[in-house]
Amino acid sequence: MYKNVIKPILFFIDPEKVHHIVSSLLILLNRLRILPLFCSSQSNFNPILEKEVMGIRFPNVVGLAAGFDKNASLYQSLSTLGFGFIEIGTVTPKAQSGNPKPRLFRIPTHEALLNRMGFNNVGLEQVVENLKKNHKNAIIGGNIGKNKITSNDEATEDYKQCFEALFPYVHYFAVNVSSPNTPNLRALQDKKPLKELLHSLQELNHAKPKSKPILLKISPDLNEQQLLDVLEIVEETNLAGIIATNTTISRDFLPKKYAQESGGISGKPVRNRSTEIIRFLVAHRQKKFAIIGVGGIFSAQDALEKIESGADLVQIYSGFIYEGTKLISDINQKIASQNQSM
Repeated sequence: MYKNVIKPILFFIDPEKVHHIVSSLLILLNRLRILPLFCSSQSNFNPILEKEVMGIRFPNVVGLAAGFDKNASLYQSLSTLGFGFIEIGTVTPKAQSGNPKPRLFRIPTHEALLNRMGFNNVGLEQVVENLKKNHKNAIIGGNIGKNKITSNDEATEDYKQCFEALFPYVHYFAVNVSSPNTPNLRALQDKKPLKELLHSLQELNHAKPKSKPILLKISPDLNEQQLLDVLEIVEETNLAGIIATNTTISRDFLPKKYAQESGGISGKPVRNRSTEIIRFLVAHRQKKFAIIGVGGIFSAQDALEKIESGADLVQIYSGFIYEGTKLISDINQKIASQNQSM
């Protein structure tokens, strides 16, 4: 029904407006306790789907990537839909409106999204208040970044501030230095600043009575040497894992209409590259760490490809927009059938 009836209607409306409409509807239906009637979510919480990763017991391996629930206002509704975990954010210390509109585009011919949102969010203080309402005990990842006005020299303080405030309310952290939509942010992926940033966060982490997993979200546009540098840093700083990958700035495959538009591309064009990076990480790592595979997952087979390549968990975003809630249950049913046959 979603693909044949609902999606065609939604795709006639500006994508950012659609996001606000759908968000409001999800919250309303969840409050009325009728959201499960609109999706087959129960099959997603079969005990056979549970998996322990990074010391966290996930109800299933299918998560929602950061960017959909920027303000931690939807995670309870999204958990009801069947997601095993939700990554909120990217959260910055201060509220910011993001880049000028329009800043979100669909590319249906390539089953992709182009976004240049720019870390628009309500700010750390309000996000914390929203997370205090986690009565369902949903598994939450906190994706953290820096404010646009913060220079790279001072960026570490933004990340530390987010880490400290979110620590009591999230199960793991995702350090976002790979978004192409905040000026100069990707420069933090360079070896020296990245090492300093991660060491600083781990110092805070290890000072806690019980530390929490920190993962690094990386770009699909890194070359082999840069990936080797990332591996060295992740292992040196003893990070819990890597999220592979963020959006791409490659334009080789885009229609001319979008080739000049700035921003990051997600969806099917990223699928192969994100899987290649997962395989590279597995082949070259010196010790095991968690990998969350994200990029171009539009079917159960796409998710299995990521898992068979070495991903412990997967996240969806563009596939969720194009395929609807059925994608969650399709992936979990496929995994359940495999687990039962083992």
